[in-house]
Amino acid sequence: MLLAAFFFGGCGVTRILRSDDPELIYSKALEFKDRQKWSRAVTMLESVEHYYVGSPREDSIMFYKAFCRYRDRDYDGASTILDEFRRKFGRSVFIEDAEVMYALCFYYMSPGPTRDQTMTTRALQALGEFIVRYPQSTHVESFGKVIDELKERLCEKAYNNAYTYYKIGRYKSAIIALRNAIREFPDSHRREELMYLIVKSSQKLADNSISEKQLDRYMALLDSYYSFIDEYPESSYRKELEKAVKVAKDFIDKNGADNRTDIQE
Repeated sequence: MLLAAFFFGGCGVTRILRSDDPELIYSKALEFKDRQKWSRAVTMLESVEHYYVGSPREDSIMFYKAFCRYRDRDYDGASTILDEFRRKFGRSVFIEDAEVMYALCFYYMSPGPTRDQTMTTRALQALGEFIVRYPQSTHVESFGKVIDELKERLCEKAYNNAYTYYKIGRYKSAIIALRNAIREFPDSHRREELMYLIVKSSQKLADNSISEKQLDRYMALLDSYYSFIDEYPESSYRKELEKAVKVAKDFIDKNGADNRTDIQE
């Protein structure tokens, strides 16, 4: 029994590949695929694909090869094959499944928010294109949830970048980055914290500015504070920010009362 298994799994593969029988090789490749022996299936499919170029079986071989790489978690290799498949066999019976795997390859290659998000962006593009092309697909609902997850990942990346500016004292850059994050991801769970950090960055920018710029910057602080409170009147950050607001108002009262433009309470 063990000898037979060894023969089929090891020496048997070599024997089949040397048989020069493409039908045998193809059928055994599918057997390996069904048994989830992904790498062996790929080896056989690659050895036989040149026999079927231009034949009705060409798309099947390319699809199964991509499928096995995908299931073997070789997402980079699978996406390359699937991209070629999409361009070459747009009317194949496998095309929708190929598009599904293509999009998910980038999703699985998408790293955490502390790393480069190129793959996340590519995943969002591929997922969005799939939903447009196949609006009735059973995958649309789950893909919508994946898109939300990936957008949060991008938002987290944007938040991390902006917070880094804040931590190192580059408050002008932090304010720009925080506002960009809110504009790009208006529904993020980070929205309250992003708006809070805009107020804090505005405070620290004003506190550390030369006297000629402090008036305008304290007034900008008040603007950002009122925007924050308008959205989050019950925020746990409110008490902390009210201290910054008092400093700003006191400064404006002493240094720019004549230049104030209807600052609200």
